[in-house]
Amino acid sequence: MLAEAGVTRRTVVKTTGAVTGIGTAAGCLDGRGTTDDGGTPTEGGYSVTMEPVGTVEFDTVPETWLPYTADYADMGVALGHGDGLAGIGLRNRYGTHYYDELPGVSVDTGELTELWDEGTDREVFYSVDADVHLIDPNFMINRLQWSRDEVDEITRTVAPFVGNTVFSVSYDWHDYRHYELYEAFEKVATVFQERERYEAFERLHDNVLAEVRARLPDDHPTVAVLVPASTEPEVFYPYLINEGTQSKHWSDLRVRDALDSSGVQDAQAGGGTIDFETLLEIDPDVIAVRQQGRVTEADFENGIVSYLRDHNAASELRAVRNDRVVYAGMTYQGPIIHLFQLERVAQGLYPDEFGDEELFDRQAVADIITGDS
Repeated sequence: MLAEAGVTRRTVVKTTGAVTGIGTAAGCLDGRGTTDDGGTPTEGGYSVTMEPVGTVEFDTVPETWLPYTADYADMGVALGHGDGLAGIGLRNRYGTHYYDELPGVSVDTGELTELWDEGTDREVFYSVDADVHLIDPNFMINRLQWSRDEVDEITRTVAPFVGNTVFSVSYDWHDYRHYELYEAFEKVATVFQERERYEAFERLHDNVLAEVRARLPDDHPTVAVLVPASTEPEVFYPYLINEGTQSKHWSDLRVRDALDSSGVQDAQAGGGTIDFETLLEIDPDVIAVRQQGRVTEADFENGIVSYLRDHNAASELRAVRNDRVVYAGMTYQGPIIHLFQLERVAQGLYPDEFGDEELFDRQAVADIITGDS
């Protein structure tokens, strides 16, 4: 049963600042503290300011939390709050298998409430009853067909939304500020009051990226990022390399986008599929195939690369002839998953330089997450 409006264990504190494209937003918990705008605790409370919601005030650090996309799930886990993760939009789009390489870090997706079931109803938010929703409310409206009134109801009777759709910059409804990965990560760190962990991750990331970039060849290949439209790929959904966090590992490696320069429209912007005829016209240096879930080298070789080699049209592509078909990673990456995807893509693009080398210290990452650093 849905809770009656206004009846909740949380009461509104205050929301300040411009709220873009949604109705009234709310703060969280008891409402005793006063705050400044920077997230610094003052008199028992603190605030977080993030578009499109504005400023949300917290009286205490949330214990349970609910993201929709796995980029925000990964951020919360990176900050040491994996135990409070209560659900996810789709389990198979959350790359928890990467955590297997991090001692002491794990998330059992089987224990997470899956929010998508041919749609996402308000009832699941009442059932989970999280302390905060790390979700862009406009994502709920524009991608999941909620109304503003429904967003306001959950904000008022369950918990506030704090989030920004960072994985893509292609949605026409996202006409407010976009955050880069570490900008969004910093906001989540403020929600959980985990400044030290955030700064430790930022230092590690910056060091890894600097070392990888220092070893990049002068060659900056053209790359086409594609998602197969079927098990045996004859057509693909095209994804442009841009400022969205789903592209960060590509941008980090300074590749050139073969699709954008050829006028192909991004699938997330309403673009359709492209076939081998179009790909042959573009003929990128590298074809990068994105797949969700755990994808081993053998899986990728047997399921994608071998198929393209044996295909009459695909085998004519320069990338296929030159053995430059690489795994593109998963869509949603926070700070942990990004490190793994950066490493695998660097190895795939430049095997002579990086080979099978581990490009970051797994134990160092685990120590930040578990608090042992």
